[in-house]
Amino acid sequence: MDKSARIAAYFEAEGPFREGLALLREQVLKSVLEEDFKWSAPVYTLGGANVLGLMAFKKHFGIWFFNGVFLTDPLGVLENAQEGKTRAMRHWKFTEMPQVNLQAVASYISEAIAIAEKGIKLPPKPKTGVFTAPELEAELAKEVALRARFEALPPYKQKEYMEYIATAKQEATKARRLAKILPMIRAGAGLNDAYR
Repeated sequence: MDKSARIAAYFEAEGPFREGLALLREQVLKSVLEEDFKWSAPVYTLGGANVLGLMAFKKHFGIWFFNGVFLTDPLGVLENAQEGKTRAMRHWKFTEMPQVNLQAVASYISEAIAIAEKGIKLPPKPKTGVFTAPELEAELAKEVALRARFEALPPYKQKEYMEYIATAKQEATKARRLAKILPMIRAGAGLNDAYR
């Protein structure tokens, strides 16, 4: 399915927030942003840079701003996307259509575009060291073909796998993650290839 078909399917899908998403989309499409489809949702870009996205969840729908940390947020409506994980992204959530103030939404979109045009973004977070995962190393030592596939991956993909296992706090979580990634490594895929 091509990009335009995936976008159309997203907005045509039945759900409690279908009309609200359509209203937000209509407002975004009045801007200079280009419509794309990433992370299973519509994303709007400027010169290839992610500016904002639209998404419906179980209990709300909304607009997220990739560099929302820089928005002035005069209404005080923006929330950190994931406290402790995301640094720059901010969400504006709605639970029903009457909450959508199109004039305010347009103002936030314009400010987000201005921020993107200036190239303002947070600097990358400093790396906190190298991760090693003894559990993954043990599996790689057991199977020559698996090690060959792992070593054929670019270093950043190898690092993503090591970090994925090493950052799990419980042994059961490490075991589940290991079971998930071994077929991916055998297939020559990176951990986050689906999102790139």
